[in-house]
Amino acid sequence: MKTLYLLRHAKSSWDDSDLRDFERPLSDRGIRDIPLIAERLMSRGDKPDTIVCSPAVRAKSTARRMADCVGFPKDDLISNPELYFAGTGMFLKAAKMMDESAGSAMIVGHNPAITEFVNAMLGDGSDEIENIPTCGLVELELPVENWSDVSLASARQIVFDYPKKDAESE
Repeated sequence: MKTLYLLRHAKSSWDDSDLRDFERPLSDRGIRDIPLIAERLMSRGDKPDTIVCSPAVRAKSTARRMADCVGFPKDDLISNPELYFAGTGMFLKAAKMMDESAGSAMIVGHNPAITEFVNAMLGDGSDEIENIPTCGLVELELPVENWSDVSLASARQIVFDYPKKDAESE
């Protein structure tokens, strides 16, 4: 079994209208949300063995901060330029290309692609997620021994977490 974590980048800032979309930084809220999600991940005894992210500033910053929070070496982060304007096919390709020695991997990316990919991985629609909010994390269990064998419609959702989840259940 392999574990795949899909993390949507944290909330970004729109304060500087002169910045290109690719260059938008994290907002203060985004910076605050990452340790919260990391703490919940670690409290379940989980931690990714590898982290791959989009090179967009907000995604890369999310990945770096997450790495800090979970004790993952920032120098080992992998930036994949194809994840910036990715669709389901590119997310699947990224998952298939993970180092086989990793039992778990995290991909940090953007919506709507990350939500579409999670739903394609779940396949049957029973656990369909309408929208993964910023800094939302989905943990999928994959019934494979090798990353190269990952296929759509084969995963089981273990966790769907996001910063405002506790507030919604109160």
